[in-house]
Amino acid sequence: MRGLMQERPLLISSFLTFAATYHKDREIVTRTVEGPIHRYTYADCERRARKLANGLKGLGLGFGDVVGTLAWNTYRHLEVWYGVSGQGMVCHTINPRLFPDQIAYIANHAEDKALLVDLTFVPLIEKLLPHLSGVKHFIIMTDRAHMPETKIPGALCYEELVEGASEDFEWPEFDENTASSLCYTSGTTGNPKGVLYSHRSTALHSMVANGKDALGMGSADTILPVVPMFHANAWSIPYGAPMAGAKLVMPGAAMDGASIYELLETEGVTMTAAVPTVWLMLLQYLEKDNRPLTTLKRVVIGGSAAPRSMIETFETKYGVTVCHAWGMTEMSPLGTLGALKAGMETLPLEKRLDIQCKQGRAVYLVDMKITDDDGNELPRDGVAFGHLMVRGPWIAGSYIKGDGGDILDKDGYFDTGDVATLDPEGFMQITDRAKDVIKSGGEWISSIDLENAAVGHPAVAEAAVIGVYHPKWDERPLLIVVKKPGQDLTKDEMVAYLGGKIAKWWMPDDVVFVDELPHTATGKLLKTKLREDFKDYKLPTIVAAE
Repeated sequence: MRGLMQERPLLISSFLTFAATYHKDREIVTRTVEGPIHRYTYADCERRARKLANGLKGLGLGFGDVVGTLAWNTYRHLEVWYGVSGQGMVCHTINPRLFPDQIAYIANHAEDKALLVDLTFVPLIEKLLPHLSGVKHFIIMTDRAHMPETKIPGALCYEELVEGASEDFEWPEFDENTASSLCYTSGTTGNPKGVLYSHRSTALHSMVANGKDALGMGSADTILPVVPMFHANAWSIPYGAPMAGAKLVMPGAAMDGASIYELLETEGVTMTAAVPTVWLMLLQYLEKDNRPLTTLKRVVIGGSAAPRSMIETFETKYGVTVCHAWGMTEMSPLGTLGALKAGMETLPLEKRLDIQCKQGRAVYLVDMKITDDDGNELPRDGVAFGHLMVRGPWIAGSYIKGDGGDILDKDGYFDTGDVATLDPEGFMQITDRAKDVIKSGGEWISSIDLENAAVGHPAVAEAAVIGVYHPKWDERPLLIVVKKPGQDLTKDEMVAYLGGKIAKWWMPDDVVFVDELPHTATGKLLKTKLREDFKDYKLPTIVAAE
């Protein structure tokens, strides 16, 4: 027997229409790429998103077409998210921090029909033009007064496209399992892989993310998402905030301590979210002149582990609660949140910090287990550690175009690539990474790609890359090189060779030359031995800062 409830599809457009109807005067504040602060309301945003939808239709774009963005967190980018997905197109957020060749690969692999680009990234697109043959329309996200002289043929002005379109547009209804948005992984091994979200998965994810023990956004909150909109859906904040009716504060391209602090204080921000690197920078800025945090109540930290000292400083010095979060692009991204359970708030500070330093406990609808190498489930005792496996309605079942093959086990679980423990209270803690990816400031660096680039040097016989502790970036790459017999090679020559072959922020912080590298019985590099050998290694970038 079926239930007799109305069958209404879960669609992304409903988030914004709800906010425009029931929270129409709530503000969206942006530090624009051009400089000034911009203010308008959810009602304004929804109206302009409808105009944008018409403008894109007028360019010949239609249902199912993929529209890419290279943009910061701004009100215009928010309009694009809704104006694209809301009419059944796919909004593809591209991470501009990737190496240019990867950006071109991603845009082509996704078959982007149009690219919407902030002023910052116009020079990047100009360089990539010969490699973007599938893109039919380039739209620069600014007004006519700030339109740059550009080599991009037929470049359109965003504001002219929006203002020239009619606002007479009704958001269509369609199957909630329709693709809504697309985000590529950071390409830890080989090319990045595309994760294609649906309207249904996004709606469910956003509703759970707004739970009190999750992000807990409410209509009385003012939210500053520092985490970029091109990084795993900005942790769902651009969806959840309008669903809750919360005020949104968008930081634009200004990510320095002074700019972030100004927005926190002048806009009365109550909650914010970003990777640990941002908060290390902010704390240094606060402590420099003993500045207070007068309205901030909650900080959500993800991307990499938050230092214990950071969590303690926020709480004891500023009265701000830190909530650890964990997830990944394949999980939309939220998997766990570090909200304390009943009774834990009365624990002594040290014991509470022990819990808060873990990555948190699973949110509703995320199933989680750890397994050994043979797929056998391990106990949730906080001691046993194994492969972290997850499943749920907003977790990828496959990558776009079948890349990576079958990514689920026989029970429908996805292997996260992390190694973790689960304790009896349900809290998860990452203990290692199954792959040797290096996390630097919340972004991933592929050790394999770096090694392959280094081995291309004619004087290099073999190379290995491991992550070494860095107080600001969490980890930075250390390149370990074996030279070919009779060859001379210096650190500066190695670094110069890598220039232009990898993203600048991937550049190893140091190069060490050794006679040989350790290997497993099958000839693979023994990274565990290297990490042990270099566990106390101090990078020159740390020494220089001391």
